[in-house]
Amino acid sequence: MKREGMTFEKAMSRLDEIVKALEKEGAPLDESLKLFGEGAELIAYCNKALETAQLKIEELFPEEEHLTNGKADGSDKTAAR
Repeated sequence: MKREGMTFEKAMSRLDEIVKALEKEGAPLDESLKLFGEGAELIAYCNKALETAQLKIEELFPEEEHLTNGKADGSDKTAAR
């Protein structure tokens, strides 16, 4: 997904707006589906941004597992201990 000028913070703000709009009663189904789809895209964008940030931290501090508290793929390094 390409979002020109999108930042993590802007995506999270838009997600908040979408959630509030979807929580309102009486919204037309087609509008709700459109918002839901946009929200799903924004979640994917945010997850990718967080994964990228976590990988950068792991590269900068490879021996500091406590900084990331798990791998970027969501698995927990401490779970196997």
